[in-house]
Amino acid sequence: MSSASEFRERPWWLAFLDRTNFTVAALTASAILFTRSAGVVYFSTGALACSVSVQILKRGIQQPRPALRQTKKTYGMPSTHSSSVAYYATFVPLACIYLPMHSSLPPIARVLVPVIVVPWAALIALSRVWLGHHTWPQVAVGCAYGIIFAGVWFLLWARGLSEYGVVAEGLFQSFMR
Repeated sequence: MSSASEFRERPWWLAFLDRTNFTVAALTASAILFTRSAGVVYFSTGALACSVSVQILKRGIQQPRPALRQTKKTYGMPSTHSSSVAYYATFVPLACIYLPMHSSLPPIARVLVPVIVVPWAALIALSRVWLGHHTWPQVAVGCAYGIIFAGVWFLLWARGLSEYGVVAEGLFQSFMR
């Protein structure tokens, strides 16, 4: 964790990017609550699974973070933030292109959401190096992991698991009445 004085010395946008895990978690939770969609829950579960699996990989690889910045106690390879945002930046556009839109979302969301998510994810991944939390290879491996994980997770949904989502959503809707 960064010290308070170090946090104040950074430009506001870099300080914001350093804390995006809270923003991303809040936006994801809001999407679940707003849509009440099994697909959004599935997507969110994938993001969590991606993050947890990277944490397990880190313990196995045990590559330290950059020497300039030893404020974090965990290992650096691969970058968890980078894998998570790469997951978002891959899954969201795939879902917007290939899956039907949830009825609670306006049609413009199909274009607007990826236009926001992809550049924001890229900025977050780059900021991990700018902030000194990771090296370029740690971020690159994290991004590659997130992209592959999202691709596989999306294919599982698109090729059959979505049928269970429709059933689960129907049960949930009947329960909510």
